[in-house]
Amino acid sequence: MHYAQAAPVIEITTKAPVLFMAMELSAKKWKLCFGDGGTRHREVTVATDSYRTLREAVAQAKDRLGLPADAAVFSCYEAGRDGFWVHRYLTSEGICNVVVDSSSIEVPRRSRRRKTDRLDAKKLLRMLIRYHQGDRTIWSVVRVPSEEAEDRRRVHRDLERLKKERTAHTNRIRSLLATEGLRIKLDRHFLARLNASRRWNDSPLGSRLKAELVREYQRRTLVHDQIRQLEKQQLAELKDGSTPEARKVLRLMGLRGIGITTAWTLVHEFFGWRLFANGKEVGSAAGLTGTHYNSGGSERDQGISKAGNRRVRRLMVEVAWRWLQFQPQSGLSRWFQVRFGGGGKRMRRKGIVALARRLLVALWRYLEQGLVAEEVIVKETI
Repeated sequence: MHYAQAAPVIEITTKAPVLFMAMELSAKKWKLCFGDGGTRHREVTVATDSYRTLREAVAQAKDRLGLPADAAVFSCYEAGRDGFWVHRYLTSEGICNVVVDSSSIEVPRRSRRRKTDRLDAKKLLRMLIRYHQGDRTIWSVVRVPSEEAEDRRRVHRDLERLKKERTAHTNRIRSLLATEGLRIKLDRHFLARLNASRRWNDSPLGSRLKAELVREYQRRTLVHDQIRQLEKQQLAELKDGSTPEARKVLRLMGLRGIGITTAWTLVHEFFGWRLFANGKEVGSAAGLTGTHYNSGGSERDQGISKAGNRRVRRLMVEVAWRWLQFQPQSGLSRWFQVRFGGGGKRMRRKGIVALARRLLVALWRYLEQGLVAEEVIVKETI
């Protein structure tokens, strides 16, 4: 099984020469800022699609900064639209790279501050040097999935996008029909019913309105067919059951209240390629941990951090509500009813997030350690 690439934890403890490189990425160019760990630095701009230029820039930086050609190179860039291919390319070149969570980088709290790619690259360079000198609190490093794990995430993410698109087409058709006071069922007979429909005064629909409805229906049909194809692909992979991810999905589906959509997303976004040491790491990676505020005479709970995987976080809140319905006698459901069941709507909404965090940890222990939570109903067949 291919797990996420662990973030480098190399600390500079010797006097060996090292080249640091901070990268500010954009669509057309990359701003590179080099440093030797001291006062000397060099700034270069290269095109995004030129690998050879990047190699030459690294070699020239070593020469200009007086470093040997075999000096180690440490680099970083912020996670964004370029994804992880840059990290994989740098790693293949022997460069020790880290991908940084941009939201974890501290910024001045002034109402107005200077911001350019050049300044951002220089700031990243300073933070990179501090990071490799041992300051692990300066930023958060993103776990990079393997190419196989990243590719496996495409199915459920595409399904999520297509379902939203289908809903948009459905709502558009219903809205257009509502302008004429019509309601037509969206099935394979829609076009026939549309041709037979009449306005309130028994006059035919306008030709342009009908043409727009036909186009919307055709787009919706195409999206619906693609959804069905992806769902069949999921079922075929589960039926085969030859991959560790498929077996984990089937194990989760064995719990009452968890279906294929939930199990597939949790495994391919979370449990299939990440390694966790304890339950705290599980909750933190999903952004379901609390953020307490205590300063001076002010003390309050600011809610969950929302710093983790948003898909898993949103999904687990939905699963928690279903868990109360399908697993009412489980220990987690009884805990929720005792703590939050007697409260109002606001109290229950806060409690469901706490249940989602506990449930996520319980599912992790079920998959990794084989521990079944108290009085959880396991389906006999899937």
